[in-house]
Amino acid sequence: MTPNLVARPFKVLGIQQIAIGGPSKERLRKLWIEMFGLALTGNFVSERENVDEDITTMGSGPFKVEVDLMQPLDPAKKPAVNEPPLNHVGLWLDNLPAAVEWLTAQGVRFAPGGIRKGASGYDITFLHPKANEQFPIAGEGVLIELVQAPAEVIEAFARQQGVA
Repeated sequence: MTPNLVARPFKVLGIQQIAIGGPSKERLRKLWIEMFGLALTGNFVSERENVDEDITTMGSGPFKVEVDLMQPLDPAKKPAVNEPPLNHVGLWLDNLPAAVEWLTAQGVRFAPGGIRKGASGYDITFLHPKANEQFPIAGEGVLIELVQAPAEVIEAFARQQGVA
């Protein structure tokens, strides 16, 4: 059954990022930076999230998409950012807190950690890849990152759709 779309207090605007993991970033860099020509724009390291991540980008302005190239700091620890290799997809949202509240009420399962600052400085949270009895809706095997879009991204998507 489809939820009442009018009651949804947020919009998914577009893709903010994809995150790809491997045992070593060197092979990922060879493909994504050297072969495809993506720009290396930053690095993020988190022991809590067991990740050493290169942030690369394609496109520009509000329609820029990140491709995060990740390797685990410790291959024996969880989370294993390289399993599965397509680690997660990030979606721009126009109202992250409202989305989390509404989706939780609809039975969507979130991963632990709540809303927090992500690697690129935006507020983020993750939908869990697996549902459970309490929360029967999840990513069906895919980790999904919800990312609060900054004002310029929200405005650009609105202009693109003829809303602004």
